Formats: sequence, structure tokens, C-alpha cells
Amino acid sequence: MKPDQIELLTTTGAPTLHPDGTRLVVAATRPDLRADSYVGQLWEITLDGGSPRRRRLTRGFRDTAPRYSPDGGLLLFLRAAPGGKPQLFAVRASGGEPVQVTDQPLGVSGFDISPDSQRVVFAARVPEHGRYGTLDGVGAGLEDPRLVTQYKYRMNGLGYVTDKRSQLFTVAVPDLDAEPFVAAVGRLKQPHADGPGALEDEGAVPRATRLTTADADHAEPAFSADGDRIFFTAALRPDADSTLVTDVHSIALDGGDPRQLTNQGGDTRLGCGAPRPSADGASLFFLASDLSPSGLDFVARNTALYVLPLEDPQGVRRLTDPETIDFGDVQEITPDGPDSVLVFNRSRGMGELLRVSTDGVSETLVTGPTVVTGAASTGSTVVVSYTDPSTSGDVAVVEGGSLRTLSDFSAALRADTRVGELQERTYSAPDGTPVHGWVVLPEGEGPHPVLLVIHGGPFAQYGWGYFDEAQVYAAAGYAVLLCNPRGASGYGQAHARVIKEAMGTVDLDDVLAYVDGALADFDGLDRERLGVMGGSYGGYLTAWTIANDHRFQAAIVERGYLDPPSFVGSSDIGWFFSEAYTGTDPEHVAGQNPFAKIADVRTPAFVIHSEEDLRCPIEQAQRYYTALKKQGVETEMLVFPGETHELSRSGSPWHRRQRFDHILRWWARYLPTTANPSVTAAG
Repeated sequence: MKPDQIELLTTTGAPTLHPDGTRLVVAATRPDLRADSYVGQLWEITLDGGSPRRRRLTRGFRDTAPRYSPDGGLLLFLRAAPGGKPQLFAVRASGGEPVQVTDQPLGVSGFDISPDSQRVVFAARVPEHGRYGTLDGVGAGLEDPRLVTQYKYRMNGLGYVTDKRSQLFTVAVPDLDAEPFVAAVGRLKQPHADGPGALEDEGAVPRATRLTTADADHAEPAFSADGDRIFFTAALRPDADSTLVTDVHSIALDGGDPRQLTNQGGDTRLGCGAPRPSADGASLFFLASDLSPSGLDFVARNTALYVLPLEDPQGVRRLTDPETIDFGDVQEITPDGPDSVLVFNRSRGMGELLRVSTDGVSETLVTGPTVVTGAASTGSTVVVSYTDPSTSGDVAVVEGGSLRTLSDFSAALRADTRVGELQERTYSAPDGTPVHGWVVLPEGEGPHPVLLVIHGGPFAQYGWGYFDEAQVYAAAGYAVLLCNPRGASGYGQAHARVIKEAMGTVDLDDVLAYVDGALADFDGLDRERLGVMGGSYGGYLTAWTIANDHRFQAAIVERGYLDPPSFVGSSDIGWFFSEAYTGTDPEHVAGQNPFAKIADVRTPAFVIHSEEDLRCPIEQAQRYYTALKKQGVETEMLVFPGETHELSRSGSPWHRRQRFDHILRWWARYLPTTANPSVTAAG
């Protein structure tokens, strides 16, 4: 894959199944370099037993998150215009012209449809008056100052959050057979014949009713099985600003009778999410991680599935073992039958699909070299969206434990690029611990220069899904090493928690052992030409590696966690993250701090960062780059305006292409290949 081929990376969202099981709808989205944005529409795929038929159902700029109404008559989804925010739209299930349902100034996020298909509950951020364009002529630079009194006042990708809290609203599903609404223009509307005064001009969308007002983010709304209440998640406790505890709550349809359903007693404190009622209405499923009595012990805590009897919330039960099962990547729950749900387990690079019942019986529906990213079910039919080593996104039906693919959204990717094979390997660390991962080889016999690419997190994992980074580097002539060292997810909590207050110890041993193992295993690798790179925690471990090991010819340190003490006050998560991972004793922290060992670095290092990164703020990169330059280490710094911590995954398509171009330019300078020659060699 070449950098200019990122437009071939079509991804699929979670599918929605029609209640009669005959068809599904899925959103297919891709980067578009000409629009410098992400574009996509909804596609309908038939499931009639023969060859699946696919048709484009909508033609919006970016249409996502489709959901059939329970009665099957309507399809609701989110639509964003160029430069605009996503709004809720409705269209007949058979197709037609979509009707806009919301007009929220900052857009709509999650939504759910009532069991009778008459109402929608949705979450939307409500801007404080005078901010975010709510006052004509007052831009961001002229807004009033912000008085900060909380830890949780910013979030990467969102900026300030206390002045635009996410609240819940309900709105009636529009009658698509009614006359279209035409707003009054130029004069006041006439009063109702039976009303006391003039009508208020409501605009071109139905009026929404706001349900929540608390100074907290309300998210993940879901109707109860009888439609009488709404479940949601929020941190509403008095200590919400100093812990990571989040509860599941419920409210009546008018916003009254609020009830807290979780964390009602005992020492266990949970971070809860994804509430979904059972079909019979007796129970509520939800996901949660155990944060210990402090409410802050988040390090390598696997996400488990819980069930709560609605008549007795004190009877909450954990259904899955968090030591061996983790629902932390795709934190969604899909109802499946009267008393079971579908959930997504991350394990050794796989994204498995599990069915779990209220009595804790678990059945694995999909496993193997695949990452399931979304699912839906109706009756005995289960469909999924997924990615695998040669698929950026497609849709399949689950049949007897295997997948029958229904779409070909990744056909152009496979046809127009060489997809490097993921060769699974496990090598031993010095203490005998197995280190699992993959090797991606370029074309030809070699010897090939080697790039060790370290993932972020650290509680994350490389896996079997299509990875554009590995494919771009392999196409440029590099052998790419991807491994999951200790600290990574997918191998149990003990494997991941071992680096708590011990960063840069066994995790460094593991990545270097993987390099040694691959060099001994593959004859075509050039042991004299090695590079190392990574982002976020991967940037941390890259910086730590080149301060402690000097075998690499060059490095790339991207959006790095580089100085734990300054991170505490500058990052959106700094107030809890650093101390949990590195401890609080200054001397002990210094023993895990790349900046404290920067004098030992002599490897040329390319520093990449985004200006609006609040997770690993740009000061981390600026100080690291300046220190390298002052001590004479060859270095450059690439700064992306307008981008956040998510640049490499969801940043501007043009910036993503430019990022790849600069990365290959750096490697061409220190590790040139025939496919990626140095400027001098290229003439």
C-alpha cells in the first residue's frame, strides 16, 4: 500500500438487521483526499439465502450508525454535511428521501429507538451560551475566560468539556407520510385555532425534549424493554471528579424519577458502560471494569459483563471472568434472544464474538484470525462487521462458527495493493516469558531493513485486523515487527499489570527479545539495519529503548508520553494516569522516565506530534526535540496543526498521507531500500 492509497481503506460500522431477518444495513466509510474528509453512505444487503445483493441506500456526505426501528418500518441514522455535525435522520426501510429529525448545534452522538417505534432518545452536547458559535460575532478567541475548578475539564478530541456537557433528549419519530413542514418566512405564524397565542417557529425539525440537566456527561441511552424508562451512564457521585467510577442510571420518559442502579454497596467500585435491557425486561446487562475501592485502579483492568435484576439492583452479578476475558476494545452489547447478548472479546490479537446468557453460559461464535467490530442478530441470524489481514472492513453472516462474507468493500484494496502476509510468531523473553506477535515481510529475498513498530496503550494490542501502517512500510521494502509485550491487553490481567510502576523494564526486554527472535528466525532480515518507532506509549517505549539500547540506526518518536512529571499537569488524563503507571516516588519515577535519561540518547530521532493533542500534549515533544538538538543528536520535529492524538487513525486524510510521506522520507535517509531510496540515491 502506498501513502496515496489510503482512500482504499473502507471501514464498516456495526450492521443493523431488519426484524424479519431478510436484509441488513451497514455504513461504509472511507478517507477522501479531495474532500480531505471521511465520506460514506449506507448500504443494504439482502440475506435471502442466494447470492447477496447490495445496493447503496443513501447518498449523504457521511451517513453512519444505522438502526432499524423495532417495527421494521423506518431506518434511523446519523448524517453529517461537509464541515457539519452529525444529525439524526429517518428514512423508510424501503428507501426514499431521508427526513431530518434533529438540529443540535454540536451534533448528536448515541441514540436508541423506543420499543413501539414512536420515539427516539439521543445524546447531544449542549454548548454554554456565548460559546461555540451560540452568540453571533463571538468567535473562540473572544469568548469569556473559563474558570477551572476540576480535574476533568478537558478531553482529547473534544477540548473543554465542562462548558458543553452531553445531555439526553427525546424526540418523536416523524410521520414520513405527513405533509413536509415549511417554516414561516418573513412574518409571524398564525396562532392555533384552539391555542392562546402565536405559534413558536420550531424550524424544520421536530422539537426535542431535554431530559437531563446535571453538570456531567450523560451517555449511551437505551430504552427499557417496556419503553417506560431510559437507561444511561453518567458520573453523578459527589466524588465524580476525583475517581473514574461511572454508574448506570435510569429515568422516566419525562426526565423524572432518577435512579442509580450500580455501585450501590460493598467495596467494589465499577466503571460502567453500555447498558442494555434483556428482551424480557427483567434484567439489565452492562459492561464494567473493577476500579478497586479507590475508584482509580484502572491499570490493565479487563472489562467484564454484568447482569442486574431490575427488581433487585443489589443482586448484580458478574457473568465473565475478567482475568481471562476482556470486552475492552469494542465496548458494545448487542441483544440476542430473550436472555442473552453478543459481546466482543479481545484475545491474543483476535476480536472474538461471544454469546453470553443471564446465567453466565458463554458460547464463542467467531474466533480465529479476525477482529469482529460490530454485530446484530434477529432470530437465529447473526451478522457482523469485521476486519482481517486483507480486509479493512466488510460484512458477513455467521454460519456454523465461520463467516460467509456478504460484501466486497475491501475488493479494491486487495486488487490494487500488495497485502503483506501476517506471519504469526512467538519468541521468548530473557526470563522465559513468551512474546507473541507478527512479522510482515516485503517482496524479494532481502536482506531487508527491519522496523520494530511498538503499539500505544500500553493496555492495547496488535491483532489480526488490517493495519495500514504495517502495509505501507512493507510496501516500501521494510520487514515490520509487531509484538504485544507485557503491559498489552489480550493475554490476561496479570500479563498487563506487571509493568505497573515498572515501565521500561520487562516491556523493554520483550520488544528487544522479539527483534532478536525474528532476526534469528528469518534469513531475509538485515541485522545491521534496524529502526524503531511507536506512538503514545509506543513513543514512550521507543524513547526509552534508544536511551538504553544503541543497536538501532534511527527512531521515530510519535505523540509520546515522554516526561511523566510534566504529563501530570498537562495531559487530559495526567492527573491519574502517570501516578498509576509510574508511582509517586520521584526517584522511582525518574527510573522510568525517558526525559530523565535523554542524555544517553545518540540515535537519530524524528519527533512527530499534533498541536491539539491533549492526551500527550505537544510540550512533551517540544521539550524532547529541543533537548536532543542541544546535545547534538540528529533530530527533526514534524508538527500537525488542527490534529489530536488520533491523527494516525482518524486525522485529516491529507495529513495522514503527509505523515506517511514524512515517515518514509526519514527511513529513506537512514535505512534506504530499493522501493524507498534515499534522495541522493534517487538522484
